[in-house]
Amino acid sequence: MNPFRKNTAIRIATVSILLAAVASPIAWFVERENAEKSVVALAMEESSRLLHHHDAINLTGPDAEQHAAAAANTIAGGLFDIAEIYDAKGKKLAEAMTAEGAAVESKLPKHGTPTYVTPSYESLKFGDQWVMRVFVPLHDESATNNSVLSGYFEGVRVVPEWQKAQIFDNALSAALMVCLASLLCGAALYPVVVHLTAENERKAREVLDSHISMMEALGRAIAKRDSDTGAHNYRVAWIASRIAEQMGLAGGEMQSLIAGSFLHDVGKIGIPDGILLKPGKLTEDEFIIMRTHVQQGEEIVTGMGWLDGANAVVASHHEKWDGSGYPRKLAADAIPLAARIFAVADVFDALCSKRPYKAPMDFDAVLAIMERDTGTHFDPTVMVVFRTMARPIYDRLAGSSEDFARALLEERVREHFEM
Repeated sequence: MNPFRKNTAIRIATVSILLAAVASPIAWFVERENAEKSVVALAMEESSRLLHHHDAINLTGPDAEQHAAAAANTIAGGLFDIAEIYDAKGKKLAEAMTAEGAAVESKLPKHGTPTYVTPSYESLKFGDQWVMRVFVPLHDESATNNSVLSGYFEGVRVVPEWQKAQIFDNALSAALMVCLASLLCGAALYPVVVHLTAENERKAREVLDSHISMMEALGRAIAKRDSDTGAHNYRVAWIASRIAEQMGLAGGEMQSLIAGSFLHDVGKIGIPDGILLKPGKLTEDEFIIMRTHVQQGEEIVTGMGWLDGANAVVASHHEKWDGSGYPRKLAADAIPLAARIFAVADVFDALCSKRPYKAPMDFDAVLAIMERDTGTHFDPTVMVVFRTMARPIYDRLAGSSEDFARALLEERVREHFEM
């Protein structure tokens, strides 16, 4: 399993487990509450039926206590372990209880004269005992809209072990179902997330490939105008990336450095052929025009989305550490780090490479020139890093072709552009 899929599986599994851990107790609680309410609803319905069957609803006549006692005795021992019946003024007319009811009666909270108008219940725990107590207002069914209050019924049920076990099992089943559903949901989401992410990565790679192709097209275009093979762009971008890696650059900074190094001379597209391709030395006026390639390069890469980062190198690749460069005469740390790194890579490659007007220089001569210019042209800190890398870089690039240089840069591009 690749790292992405492994991390995705871990994250989805973690979320699923957390969801199950939260939802399962809630499902347990809700199911238990619903079971309690079902038991209470059944008890209320049954007590109401029995009370009306025994004419106990008529709690104002001379036989009220007799009817109430008969109803209470019938109810106690069925769904209830204690049955109490009161008249409309809250006077207790009858009470009956089982042995289980007698055992818990003293533990029940005391209350005053009944005054409630709607049915309710309370759930009580006494050690291992679970007690439910219901309160039911009684109404005269012969009255209009059944609105005349005729008395109260209060019942206490000591929940038996079998019913507690049944409620426990039902609540546990609900909790396990929710837990299983959460885990199955996570398992179902995993392949969907992996597929969508892979599709997004594929499209992102396609977009990045098109961006890099555009960068290479611009680089080749200026190389052709400048009578170069284009290998210089590949080599100098690769050398700059190697130096930057040793200096800890990564992510967007590294991507901007590579793009800027490859496109450093893109502004030369706007320089007239008579100046750009002149075999001899440029006049002062011609050199002023040549220098405008920096500004023109800035204008080309600015506003080009991800190529905006190339601006640092394109705009400052002719600045020097001592401030004698152009176009802004920036000095020292005022020069962007990417441009300072590029300056070392650019001069090193130019001295080491064969050009129409010169032969390649040997390594010792190249390094001697660069040591001489450290502190004037080059950042001393960058040179400290480059000094230890110079010989391996020289040996690897010596006599290399454009295809070889391109392959080297592609390797760094895929590393730093996460392709």
